[in-house]
Amino acid sequence: MTEHLHLLHILHELQQKHRYISEKSICEVAAQLSLPVSQVRAVVAFYAFFYSTPCGRYHILFSNCTSCGYRAGGTDLLRLLSQKLSVNIGQTRKDEQVSIDETSCIGMCDHGPSLLINGVPLVHLDAEKIEQIAALIEADKPLNEWPPAWFHVKDHIYKRGLLLDSSLSAGDGLRAMLTRGREGTLTEIIQSKLRGRGGAGFSTGLKWRLCQQAAGEAHYVVCNADEGEPGTFKDRMLLQQHADALCEGMTICAYVIGAYQGFIYLRGEYRYLLPHLQATLMHRRKLGLLGTAILGQTEFDFDIDIVVGAGAYICGEESALIESLEGKPGIPRSRPPFPVAHGYLGQPTVVNNVETLIAATHITCKGSAWFTALGTPASTGSKLLSISGDCAAPGIYEYPFGITIQQILDECGAVNVQAVQVGGPAGTLLDQTAFNRQLAFEDVGTGGSFMIFNQERDILTIIHQFAAFFAHESCGFCTPCRVGTILLKQGLDKIMIGQGARNDMAELQRVSELVRRYSHCGLGHTAANPILDGLQYFSQAFEQRLTPYDFTARFKLDAALQEARQLTRHDGKEAHLEQGQD
Repeated sequence: MTEHLHLLHILHELQQKHRYISEKSICEVAAQLSLPVSQVRAVVAFYAFFYSTPCGRYHILFSNCTSCGYRAGGTDLLRLLSQKLSVNIGQTRKDEQVSIDETSCIGMCDHGPSLLINGVPLVHLDAEKIEQIAALIEADKPLNEWPPAWFHVKDHIYKRGLLLDSSLSAGDGLRAMLTRGREGTLTEIIQSKLRGRGGAGFSTGLKWRLCQQAAGEAHYVVCNADEGEPGTFKDRMLLQQHADALCEGMTICAYVIGAYQGFIYLRGEYRYLLPHLQATLMHRRKLGLLGTAILGQTEFDFDIDIVVGAGAYICGEESALIESLEGKPGIPRSRPPFPVAHGYLGQPTVVNNVETLIAATHITCKGSAWFTALGTPASTGSKLLSISGDCAAPGIYEYPFGITIQQILDECGAVNVQAVQVGGPAGTLLDQTAFNRQLAFEDVGTGGSFMIFNQERDILTIIHQFAAFFAHESCGFCTPCRVGTILLKQGLDKIMIGQGARNDMAELQRVSELVRRYSHCGLGHTAANPILDGLQYFSQAFEQRLTPYDFTARFKLDAALQEARQLTRHDGKEAHLEQGQD
């Protein structure tokens, strides 16, 4: 499979050309790729960045993340722009000039309020810039005539450590690998105790060994660059500044497991990085570091394609990512079998994230002892953090495992801190009593997100936003997650508007445990984490909004009848329930 023939890429081109994907286009694509029409239709329906009705010529998606969301200085920038352009949120204006909506975190959390316009990030929003954006759209100015500084995404790196302080030249890792040999290289990775940096923390060396030993017609290496956890943006920097080391790590893995093909699965929000990554691949091919006979080794062939996602948080889960690579909706697979034995196209596949593969390159060059000199016995090496929220210097920090939460807060200039969300919404919500805990797999693990909330924040609003995120991002495959995440959001909705009773807190606890226990994949297993942590550590935030009654209804019956009154055009007094009857 080549990049230009991938289903997601073809659909993206159609989306760009026509601003939506019609039923006719779906049928034509199905015929072109010899796929069932139902499969192509399901893919279009599954991914958030594909539309079945036309978007505007200027299609704007505001990030609704707690860190890079659309509020600035007390102003709701999303609603301000919709008012300026006279377009309803979630709709396309009648003249099809503009459409505005919101989307999940776009990975710009160190840049303040941000949006995507025609897929391109625009950062550091404020009310003045919103006024200027509205004027440019009404004047029909193409994006290449907008101020270039608006689109500049700077990587804010405030602390460099084991990986970011080390410099490598293209090919250094591969030459060290050839010197060590296949088994020697794998032994070095195993002895380093490198664990997956995406959050799960599985042994990288063991994963490679299992894949190497698995029988198959082909083996594959996949880089998970679908960094979708809200509050995470470290991979954005690594892809921009360390793409060579990433490709080298994939090539080292390929040599160890016997793979000839690899894929970088890039999240749709980072599509703007595609030209840079493609240029990196081309340069490596010219240097003899990718393609056939790498570094003159006649039996060492390996190349990398890039597949760009289309807006689906669930594709960060490795089996869902593989499904997406295969041109399907990103619905997680039942496991076992695991991807190391039955992955892409049913063949043995290693899936590692960006940071893990870059770490493997450095370990191959410098040895396992260099890596294990830092960290803890169970969590060796360093961890890159994406720090955002209420601190003086949001950005990227690299720390050795074992550092405390409080030390991190002190270094990034966070004061008067109420809570820290480590690992994104799927991670752990900590209160002040836990700030002495350590960042480590054996204590507080993380994929990299570190969100800070000061005492001025309403922590229940944060938890409510996280619940809404999971309800929106559930793939809908299993009932516990599909229904449970909605029930959790609705339960919080009720408490947020002051209609929740004490038994509603108990119901949140009960449903949370059900979602965690019976969901099909990791999304459901972690979706209730913010609520469970909130009930344990911030119960007062819930209790202060409760009514004094033992029970209140989830909805107002009279309000629920409003649609019927509109349809019948009968809205007199007799069409309303008397007070107290709902």
